[in-house]
Amino acid sequence: MTKDKDFEIFLATVPGLESALCAEVRLKGFKQPVAVPGGVVIRGGWPQVWRANLWVRGTSRVLARIASFPVVHLSQLDKRACRVPWQTILRADVPFRVEASCAASRVYHAGAAAERITKAITQTLGAQQADDAPVVVKARIEQNICTLSVDTSGDLLHRRGYKQAVNRAPLRETMAALFLQQCGYNGQEPVLDPMCGSGTFVIEAVEIAARLNPGRARHFAFELLATFDEQAWQQMRAVKSQRTPEYRFYGSDRDAGAVAMSQANAERAGVQDYVAFTQATVSALRPPPGPAGLVIANPPYGTRIGDKQSLIPLYRALGQTLLTHFSGWRVGIVTTEAKLAHATGLPFLPPEAPVPHGGLRVSLYRTAPLP
Repeated sequence: MTKDKDFEIFLATVPGLESALCAEVRLKGFKQPVAVPGGVVIRGGWPQVWRANLWVRGTSRVLARIASFPVVHLSQLDKRACRVPWQTILRADVPFRVEASCAASRVYHAGAAAERITKAITQTLGAQQADDAPVVVKARIEQNICTLSVDTSGDLLHRRGYKQAVNRAPLRETMAALFLQQCGYNGQEPVLDPMCGSGTFVIEAVEIAARLNPGRARHFAFELLATFDEQAWQQMRAVKSQRTPEYRFYGSDRDAGAVAMSQANAERAGVQDYVAFTQATVSALRPPPGPAGLVIANPPYGTRIGDKQSLIPLYRALGQTLLTHFSGWRVGIVTTEAKLAHATGLPFLPPEAPVPHGGLRVSLYRTAPLP
C-alpha cells in the first residue's frame, strides 16, 4: 500500500442509517459510495481519508483498509501480518494497539489473533504496543478472510469539539445530522427544536446551513500516521466554504438549564449569531416570523414501565400545538414508541427503520408539510 495508491475506506454509522450516510457522502463529492451493513465504502487515497474525517457529518469513524487476505490458522496469520508494509503506514515512535474480532472462521480466538498481529508489527516496525495507544489497528476475521484497517479518526466523530455541556441521554451529533437529512433538510430553511436539550439538532442545522466542516475544531488519529502530510492537511483545512445562513435557527425547552447549555454550546461552535434559544413549554410554541421550515425534536421516551403512559399528554400537547399553529411546516420526531409518536395525532409518513441509540431502538417519524 503506497502513499498514492487507492484503497477501500470504510465510513461507519449505526445500523439503519447506512443509506442516509451514503446520500451525504455522495452529496459531499466522494465518488461511487456504496452502502454496506454498518456504513459506507468509498475508494481513495489518504487525502480522501482526511477529507472524510473533516467533512462528513454522519459518520462515527473512518477506517482505512490496508490489507485483506485469507487465513485459516494462527501461523498463517503470523506470516501474512508480517508481510504488510507497516512502515509505510504506522510510525515507529507512536504506540499502537490491535483490536480483533472473529466470526464464522477457523481462527476464532480474537485475543490470540490480536496478539499475533501485535507481534508482527513490533517485529517489523519496532513500534510499541500500549493499551491506551492513540493509534488503533482493527482486524476483522470473517469467513476465513482477515481484513486489517487503521482507525484514522481516534475519538468518535460525533465529538465535534464544542459540546462540553450535555444533558442525560443526548442524541449524538452524527445521528442528528442524518435524521435532519432524512427529513429533507439541506440548509435552505429555518429549523426549530421545541425540546432542544443541549442544542444538538439546532447547532447541526445551522452548521449545515453555514457550510461549516464538522471536524474543524478537533484532532484526528491520522495525524500520527507515517502517511500524514502536515502541509497538505493545513491547506485542506484552510479552504473556507463558509456562507452566511439565510435563516435563523430556534430552540426552546421548559428547562432553563437546557437553554443555557444550548447557548453555551452554540457559542463554542461559533454559531451563536444565527440561533435563538428560549425557555418555553411545548404548548406556548409558535412559529417564528418568516417562511415555514422543519420542526424536529427528540422528546423524552421514558425507559421504565409506566413512564411511557405518563408521557402521552406531552406528545399530545406537542401534536396539538403543531397542528394548530404550524401549517406548512414539516415535522420530525425521534422516539422509541409508535404509541408515543401517534399520540401527537400528526399525519406521519411510513417511519424509517429503527436504529440503536443508548441501549434503546429509536425511529424517526416524519410528516409532509402540515395542512
